[in-house]
Amino acid sequence: MSDTGELRRLARAVGLMAEWEDAHGRQQAVSPETMRVVLGALGYPAATGKEARDSLGRLREAQQAAPPPLLTTFPGEALRLPGARPGRYRLTDAEGVSVEGEAVPAAGGARITAPALPGYYKLECGERALTLAVAPPHGHRISEACGGDKAWGLAVQLYSLRRAGDGGVGDYLALRDFAAGAAAQGADAVAISPVHAQFTADPSRFSPYAPSSRLWLDVRHAEGESLMPNAPPFVPELAAEWARLEALDLVEWPDVARARIIRARQLYAAHLQAPQEALRDALDAFRTLGGSSLENHARFEALHAAQLAEDKSRWHWRDWPVALRDPDSAEVARFAEAQAEEIGFHVFLQFLADRGLATAQSAMRDKGGRIGLIADLAIGVDGGGSDAWARQTEFLSGVEIGAPPDIFNTRGQGWGITTYSPHGLVANGFAAFREMLGAAFRNAGGVRLDHVLGLRRLWLVPEGASPADGCYLRYPMDDLLRLVALESHLHKAIAIGEDLGTVPEGFRPRLQETGLAGMRVMWFEQTSRGFKAPARWSREAVAMTSTHDLPTVAGWWSGADLAWREKLGGGPKDQAQTRLVERGKLWAAFRQAGVARGAAPPLEDTAPVADAAAAFIGRAQCDLALLPLEDAVAAVEQPNLPGTVDEHPNWRRRLGPPVERLFADPAIEQRLRGLARARRAP
Repeated sequence: MSDTGELRRLARAVGLMAEWEDAHGRQQAVSPETMRVVLGALGYPAATGKEARDSLGRLREAQQAAPPPLLTTFPGEALRLPGARPGRYRLTDAEGVSVEGEAVPAAGGARITAPALPGYYKLECGERALTLAVAPPHGHRISEACGGDKAWGLAVQLYSLRRAGDGGVGDYLALRDFAAGAAAQGADAVAISPVHAQFTADPSRFSPYAPSSRLWLDVRHAEGESLMPNAPPFVPELAAEWARLEALDLVEWPDVARARIIRARQLYAAHLQAPQEALRDALDAFRTLGGSSLENHARFEALHAAQLAEDKSRWHWRDWPVALRDPDSAEVARFAEAQAEEIGFHVFLQFLADRGLATAQSAMRDKGGRIGLIADLAIGVDGGGSDAWARQTEFLSGVEIGAPPDIFNTRGQGWGITTYSPHGLVANGFAAFREMLGAAFRNAGGVRLDHVLGLRRLWLVPEGASPADGCYLRYPMDDLLRLVALESHLHKAIAIGEDLGTVPEGFRPRLQETGLAGMRVMWFEQTSRGFKAPARWSREAVAMTSTHDLPTVAGWWSGADLAWREKLGGGPKDQAQTRLVERGKLWAAFRQAGVARGAAPPLEDTAPVADAAAAFIGRAQCDLALLPLEDAVAAVEQPNLPGTVDEHPNWRRRLGPPVERLFADPAIEQRLRGLARARRAP
């Protein structure tokens, strides 16, 4: 067989797609050079035909040697155990209750019948032990959480919230008051922007979708005064900086992060000097529960700061001294011992963040919200962060994830982030994926999975290459969907999959079978004749006016998004005329749905349009309608403008009024009443 033939055999076995269909429906072939680079990054050298054969042999040998550490199945299904011998087996559930049975012969191993109840089980068969994940037919659905009612809620960028004394950024205390206030208005859910851990040592990093860790939280939103009644007062200099930042319309992330860390260090010092027994015990319990994952993250944070202080070029952990690149090395252990107080500080920060988020969830549920917070789970992490450092065998390296060329991005996209290796996941029993889901569900009543198509395939771009020179890598979708359904079931929390844009045929029905609600955004619910009536939107989905990456209703109506396109040198020449026609179609859809009357208002009169849009998604058949806070307050500017870095103030805009007065604002109150009324309409 030729070298190219050997290469394609290996690529197929690894899960690389040698061909893919572009946005125009044309088949595209991946170059042999790209396949070799990506295969090498995945740990399967293929520079020559011999290397490709050897890599394929290693892969098949590993696959046939023994069952993987974790198998997924459904209740009562026949389950084959590759490489296992027939005979007695024992199953032990999470409560420690064991049952025994007889594994019967099967091709290439043995076969058992899966337990009747969903859950995680320890399976012992002969000398082998593995984990069995028995998934329910579907996860916890919105209809189950809300008793079949058509529910509604709000979506908020956490940083955008205001409260008195917040120091320039929305925090978990503001979220608590916002969530409680929303529930008091009848909301069942508040979807929040990602709160994954960022880089404390580098406050210039603030994209919520490129975090350091998806297992831990963004401590820049933490506050400790609510947990420490005897907290020390602000020193005058910090109080002045706090007030300056609070008065700004945009979040100054570097300054905000520095100020909040200074304040947190004051609180930590006060705790060490005179610990309150209840706080100390809660912190100790939190640290014990966090285990090695929390310790590794805290160690990374301290190491990252120490390495940057020594040499600014050591931002990425791969540029650290060799001994520090391994989280289990003796050198890292010695560092942790010498810097115990600093590492304890980072544990303290995570404790404050966890308590803050938990309090917000409890506040909403206590006020009657049947779902509560919906956490946002980013598709990946920065390869230089704590997750990638601590779990190197489970992450891709040497590649970034992105998107192939399409109509809007003719060169493709590189997102500058990485994610799990499918082979690393299987080899490690999906441990990192399960922990990530558990962390997301921990203080929430639901989770939104960003770019849910990534459970099936991801576009990989070799480091330094053009995004156009990438290829798709398949993921074990069946296993991943079962694990999402199981975690959703165990936490009694809903799961939402961001499925916007073009997805493969059959993918959305598969999500619905698993209990993952899709997303239906007003801007995309159109045909060539106009906007779809909300009564025709999918029931098992979430209705929204817009998202963080798209224009707000007021911005779209007034043409603010077109102005940004023109400013940045993009957009078709006839976009203004096209928008004029689209406005007419949208207003006609509003009138037909019974949420607007009379002639369309002028461009500058956006309030009636925001009112109508809120009621419009309220009329949707979807089980849940989420109104972005930007549209609740009729804001013109959107949170993020894709394709920009410094040209647009992404992830920085703050919204008013403060949460203390937000729901008393007559215009906002009227808009939410219209949404709630529409949800109750037959």
